[in-house]
Amino acid sequence: MLRIIVGNKRHSSWSLRGWLAVKQSGLPHQEVVVPMFGDEFDAAKREGLLPSGKVPTLWDGEVPVWDSLAIVEYLADRVGRDAYWPFDDAARAFARSIAAEMHGGFAPLRQQLTMNLGRRYPGFAVNAEAAADVARVTSLWSEARERYGRGGPYLFGAFGAADIMYAPVVTRFVTYDVKLPPVARAYVDAMVAHPWMREWQDGADAETIVLDKYEY
Repeated sequence: MLRIIVGNKRHSSWSLRGWLAVKQSGLPHQEVVVPMFGDEFDAAKREGLLPSGKVPTLWDGEVPVWDSLAIVEYLADRVGRDAYWPFDDAARAFARSIAAEMHGGFAPLRQQLTMNLGRRYPGFAVNAEAAADVARVTSLWSEARERYGRGGPYLFGAFGAADIMYAPVVTRFVTYDVKLPPVARAYVDAMVAHPWMREWQDGADAETIVLDKYEY
């Protein structure tokens, strides 16, 4: 059985991505939560549970896979790429591109709008650098929805890898009360309503550990 090792659900954006990727696979799996930056986390690293020293990590038997995008690709090989990526060549190219852009970019957005599923900040003042990232993200969402989003409420119609990669951004926009254009707002609403996103939020609500570094 697969094991997905994740960090604090309230704060760990990358863990959410890896966890959603496993849920999307439909494969039987065990979830292991290791609170970040504490004794349990240090022990997990010493014991080899986290080969990169980070979460998430997927274990398939004795085979570890770390990094959220690597987990997506590994599971796509296991269950079929159409479970994660659009079938159409042009749509798949766009999905891969925007997923990779999210994976490697948007540092100002990440730095100012840290993931925090336990708080709401009405009227939060987004700085200029993060606002530019917000504009880029919402333009990508709009293009995906308008060009390839027929057949469902997600970026490429059906839920897939691109939605997995942008899921933590959705939570950030909710936490910080980011003002969004209509297409982006509708997408955020659809994502928040997804059963797996609600399940993750319920897990975050049940946590008692709060990491001060992610709090305003």
